[in-house]
Amino acid sequence: MGRSQLEKQKTHERIVEIASKRLREEGLEGVGVADLMKEAGLTVGGFYKHFASREDLVAEAIEFAFDSWGRGLEAEGVDPAKMTAADIGERYVSAYHRDNPATGCPFAALTSDISRSGEKARGIATERLRRNFEALASKAAGVDERERRRKAIMAFAMMAGGVGLARISSDEDLSAEILETIRNFVADIDK
Repeated sequence: MGRSQLEKQKTHERIVEIASKRLREEGLEGVGVADLMKEAGLTVGGFYKHFASREDLVAEAIEFAFDSWGRGLEAEGVDPAKMTAADIGERYVSAYHRDNPATGCPFAALTSDISRSGEKARGIATERLRRNFEALASKAAGVDERERRRKAIMAFAMMAGGVGLARISSDEDLSAEILETIRNFVADIDK
């Protein structure tokens, strides 16, 4: 790859990373192309050198956000396959995740936005749901695969929804209670 292509790729990645954070903070409609490009130190006209449409940017930014969990674990030397359900719950349903939507899970921050987004973003989210359910089901107890999958779907829905509800609450004690209740539920899916 030539130097200019490498520079273009780095710029593209920077735009996607910034968009990923802003989308999780402000929602899909809260981030405009002009503001995003300004934050990246670029002009609005430069946007179309990197993306065919805003929908393409949103899809890439959402995919980047989903991949951030794995990148964070990898940076810490943690193997997600070796994590227990309790480990996952401790990390996901935490005050840190609640207080830092820009670096958190898009499901906790953008569920309703993604449901109204384009087919690309919804397709990426659907695939990630499947992967998350499969990963959690592998950690769940149950008499058969169907029961383990049912527990995984319930646990993941509770985790994403629980973090969202904890963010909504203006009562710190209620917010903490929501997080603790969900963490305890998730920790028990392997029993």
